[in-house]
Amino acid sequence: MALSEQEQRLLEEMERSLYQNDADVVSTTPKGGPVVSAKAVTIIVLSVVVGLGIVIGGMASTYWWIGLIGFVVMIAGIFWALRGSNSSGKGMTSGSSAAGPSASKGSSAKPRKTGGSFMDRVEDRWERRQDGEL
Repeated sequence: MALSEQEQRLLEEMERSLYQNDADVVSTTPKGGPVVSAKAVTIIVLSVVVGLGIVIGGMASTYWWIGLIGFVVMIAGIFWALRGSNSSGKGMTSGSSAAGPSASKGSSAKPRKTGGSFMDRVEDRWERRQDGEL
């Protein structure tokens, strides 16, 4: 079934809009995800193995609190390993925020936030989009 000229134009316009939105999404996603180092993985595995050993030892004995200590060892090891791997990547920024579109607009542009919580960044991005900066 052939499309009319109006339907073809509408379809082409929708395709262009879709490609533009895809490019916007790809350009705004952070490059690279959270990286877990080999040291962190080793600490996690060791803490889980040692913690499970303590839990099993606690189950074999008559003292229930030994199992609780094993569980705490597992959780603490995982938390410590992941906290340590994230702290090294916090100071690294892409540098594009300093040289972005708002930096070239002069003093009328709002300063862009480089840190903050996820919701702060989403709100900042929403405001910039509403102002036509994106």
